[in-house]
Amino acid sequence: MRVSATAKYLKGSSRKARLVTEAIKGKRVEEATALLQFMPQAAARDVARVLKSATANAENNHNLSAGDLVVADAQANMGPGLLKRWQPRAQGRAFPIHKPMTHITIVVEDREA
Repeated sequence: MRVSATAKYLKGSSRKARLVTEAIKGKRVEEATALLQFMPQAAARDVARVLKSATANAENNHNLSAGDLVVADAQANMGPGLLKRWQPRAQGRAFPIHKPMTHITIVVEDREA
């Protein structure tokens, strides 16, 4: 059975978060949690939080054992556009500052499936 969890509107680049989600695809939940704990990327904290939520959803809502869960799919998609800000520059110019958002979705399933 496939169970998912999603975190939306997180501050940070989806490109950087995608590097973290690609690293945990196909791994057991315990192994993925240990891997995320020691990753230097800031997005690893957000991905770990979503993975913990997906595991809790599987345990509480579908009576699955946490030891049998595998990360079936992990995605980091771009959010609803950018928070656009402007940086004043010389001679009256303005340069854009882009503050991206991302949506992180993690799907876990039991090993038998």
